[in-house]
Amino acid sequence: MAMGKEIMGGSMIERSSFVSSTKVFLNHGKNNNMFLVKHLEKRRAVVPLRKVVKGPVVAAVSEDQVKSLLLVSVPAEKAEKFKVRAVVTVKNKNKQDFKDKIVKHLDCLTDNIGRNIVLQLVSTEIDPKTKAPRKSNEAVLKDWSKKSNVKAERVNYTAEFMLNSNFGVPGAITVSNNHQMEFFLETITIEGFAFGPVHFPCNSWVQSRKDHPEKRIFFSNKPYLPNETPGGLRSLREKELRDIRGDGKGVRKLSDRVYDFDVYNDLGNPDKGIDLARPTLGGEKIPYPRRCRTGRLPTDTDMHAESRVEKPLPMYVPRDEQFEESKQDTVSAGRLKALLHNLIPSLKASISANNHEFKGFLDIDNLYSEGVLLELGLKDELVKKLPLPKVVSNIQESNRGITKYDTPKILSKDKFAWLRDDEFARQAIAGINPVSIERLTVFPPVSKLDPEIYGPQESALKEEHILGYLNGMTVQQALKENKLFILDHHDAYLPFLQRINALDGRKAYATRTIFFLTSLGTLTPIAIELSLPPSGPSSCSKRVVRPAVDATTNWLWQLAKAHVCSNDVGVHQLVNHWLRTHASMEPFILATHRQMSAMHPIFKLLDPHMRYTMEINASARQTLVNADGVIESCFTPGQYAMEISAAAYKSSWRFDMESLPADLIRRGMAVPDPTQPHGLKLLIEDYPYAADGLQIWSAIENWVRTYVNHYYPNSSLICNDKELQAWYYESVNVGHGDLSQESWWPTLDNADNLVSVLTTLIWLASAQHAALNFGQYPYGGYVPSRPPLMRRLIPEENEPEYAIFLADPQKYFLSAMPNVLQATKFMAMVDILSTHSPDEEYLGERQQPSVWTSDTEIIDAFYEFSAELRRIDKEIDRKNIDTSLRNRCGAGVLPYELLAPSSGPGVTCRGIPNSVSI
Repeated sequence: MAMGKEIMGGSMIERSSFVSSTKVFLNHGKNNNMFLVKHLEKRRAVVPLRKVVKGPVVAAVSEDQVKSLLLVSVPAEKAEKFKVRAVVTVKNKNKQDFKDKIVKHLDCLTDNIGRNIVLQLVSTEIDPKTKAPRKSNEAVLKDWSKKSNVKAERVNYTAEFMLNSNFGVPGAITVSNNHQMEFFLETITIEGFAFGPVHFPCNSWVQSRKDHPEKRIFFSNKPYLPNETPGGLRSLREKELRDIRGDGKGVRKLSDRVYDFDVYNDLGNPDKGIDLARPTLGGEKIPYPRRCRTGRLPTDTDMHAESRVEKPLPMYVPRDEQFEESKQDTVSAGRLKALLHNLIPSLKASISANNHEFKGFLDIDNLYSEGVLLELGLKDELVKKLPLPKVVSNIQESNRGITKYDTPKILSKDKFAWLRDDEFARQAIAGINPVSIERLTVFPPVSKLDPEIYGPQESALKEEHILGYLNGMTVQQALKENKLFILDHHDAYLPFLQRINALDGRKAYATRTIFFLTSLGTLTPIAIELSLPPSGPSSCSKRVVRPAVDATTNWLWQLAKAHVCSNDVGVHQLVNHWLRTHASMEPFILATHRQMSAMHPIFKLLDPHMRYTMEINASARQTLVNADGVIESCFTPGQYAMEISAAAYKSSWRFDMESLPADLIRRGMAVPDPTQPHGLKLLIEDYPYAADGLQIWSAIENWVRTYVNHYYPNSSLICNDKELQAWYYESVNVGHGDLSQESWWPTLDNADNLVSVLTTLIWLASAQHAALNFGQYPYGGYVPSRPPLMRRLIPEENEPEYAIFLADPQKYFLSAMPNVLQATKFMAMVDILSTHSPDEEYLGERQQPSVWTSDTEIIDAFYEFSAELRRIDKEIDRKNIDTSLRNRCGAGVLPYELLAPSSGPGVTCRGIPNSVSI
């Protein structure tokens, strides 16, 4: 009996699973009667995370750390019973509507008469008699009705199991929800085993069996490659993946957990009019990444277009991909703010003979000091005519100016910085779009477009245009010494210009801007080329504008820079931000869920980097990138915006060039140099995005390499991992199927390639997205500095508009800017996109940081990764006060913090979330 008690751990251990345990969950081998009983010493202390992390924090010790274990064989016929306890953590909703409260009350009543939450443990072992996985008795969650009114964010429930001593180690647990209402299951910890607690990180909504009859399956935190899966878990592993994939049929319910692929055929709304029809993105005609399938019915007028779901109705994404409550509150508050910002301009536009324009720069300043109502001078006028503005007016007065805009950071250091040439150039390497600038290798630059369609490929730029700005160098000397750089948006825009300029209130050029690298390490713009589609064989469609020499050329130069910025805003938003970090990531996320079990170590690695991305992408298809959405309303390309994105995907997107080192080399901004810390030499040493980015990239790469080498000590394990290979195959051949035949896709056949692929995905989801997203309002919230659209071309001397321009250049400049409605709508959008929510998880942080895996070596490596990011954070702070780094420090110069890992909530212009979460 003494031996039996030692094996079973005595009576059930009455201790909280939320206190560090001195014991550990181990896989105890293939012998189905072997049991671990030796207690293990507590593992060494680890570096604490920077942020206090929610959830249980417990110690874990890997099998590799255990040098000697006492293994005791218990014959099945002498097996004894012992009790273990499940501690189940449920996350409560903070807000419940009337229906939720009624259903919750009914669930409490029915719970008392047997309609419960039921759990069942599944062993890692096969029962030799039944040839099936060993299962425990079913256990009911206790005190559901008693704890129903507990107001805490998390509530712990318990359930008890009576097990045989030869049960083995629990590897899975099933959950049946016999209530009417779903609940969010955060974690389950099984206590009472001699070898320590067994942890099940769940983080999932469990639906009522009336909607989803199948039991939910959750696996323990022990990672297994597919061929290492214990016999008792193999069928469950396969079943869970089959359920998640679905059958590709039917309309998806919001409560479903089905991941599948579809094309972008839901951006238009042809049933509302032909002007709202949009082409399908994805397929041979217009290649594009795939998005999550919803299965909605087609429109009435186009069988190939999917019917729309408009806000406030939600669009389907798998239930666990939807925003948690605090995130939803942040986004909803932003939408309310956006609504109030745009309500009055919309009303004014509807009752005005012409769209309201800014009369002067003071009107724009008043958006920050007085709010939309007072800026427009509409408060008294509209309150008399319409009741709705009175409500909004009261909201403004009672909520400390909710209709005001926060002053963008770009104005905080120097109100007039945006007018300076050095700031215009600095933002090309330290602004919100630092990934478009390239080293100039050939002068004049040459287009890659078909000359038979788009005219001569040669540029209008000549040596005489730039020679006077090269500090005595010849053009060839400047090229050889890497002194010339270019922001080239010519080929991205020219194919669409004829259609864009035919739109009402849209006028654009295809621009090229040449920069010279000074001896101070800063850039200065020396020429801007403005191109239009040729209207005839002899038409002059290209124009070069040079820096100002007098009052007239100063205003012409400012207009030219505004057109460059407008081009840049479009490329930034549609190509570098949306396509490269949002749309291109979704296929990998879908394939991860469809092909890799939650117990796969690579799934565990990628899990935090997939959070919220599918929900934010679905929301974008509803309100941002859809027909007549914010992007079409506020950006120069209008209804052709997403086609520009698709053209970039076809012509220039390459997964093998999405890593930071490869991208820097491709753009000529760096050259390989093994003597440098990151293997690269930057040609602009003070290139803030690249300098900080390489530190972050290296930290991610080192973490991923440690992780991959731990689970794949040789390449054959990678080649023979059927889930890993199926994941990569589906990501490429289905998710990015339109480009799957390209030769540049890496082959997943060795550790180096796997590390490269995984590092690239984590980089894109975290740091790359952060660098392109969270500075949008701080840098672009003052519309004249980066106008999202232009409404007038620059007048030529022989044109009637030239006299109007000369008479009042400021008025002409503002008339070329977005109108009030376009500007405020854009400002509201980038304000929302630049906001961190309170529940943000930053790079180096994880939910349940010590129990997401049972592998101690990996947990230790993760803490080291976290510590390295904290070191980088401090290093970035140090660089931002180094006066020798003129691109990030100086009078009126914003510090570059977009790649500083840490942040608080709100618009901070810093912080790297784990995932594309906004």
